[in-house]
Amino acid sequence: MTTRTFTAILHREEDMCVAECPEVGTVSQGYAIEEAIANLIEATELYLEEFPLPETRETSDDYFRGYRSCADCVR
Repeated sequence: MTTRTFTAILHREEDMCVAECPEVGTVSQGYAIEEAIANLIEATELYLEEFPLPETRETSDDYFRGYRSCADCVR
């Protein structure tokens, strides 16, 4: 199995934290950073089940290994 690293871009919109994976094009949100990232992982996993990227068939455990948050998402 090939392991890939994806980017999670986080920003605040009103009272929600929005997480985006630009490599895949998935976006999700949550009230906390951890919730937004968990939702993004789920959205990305579901998307990639339907539209797999070339040369890979990985699971969500391999998607996001860490994150750095923007100042707007930290409360």
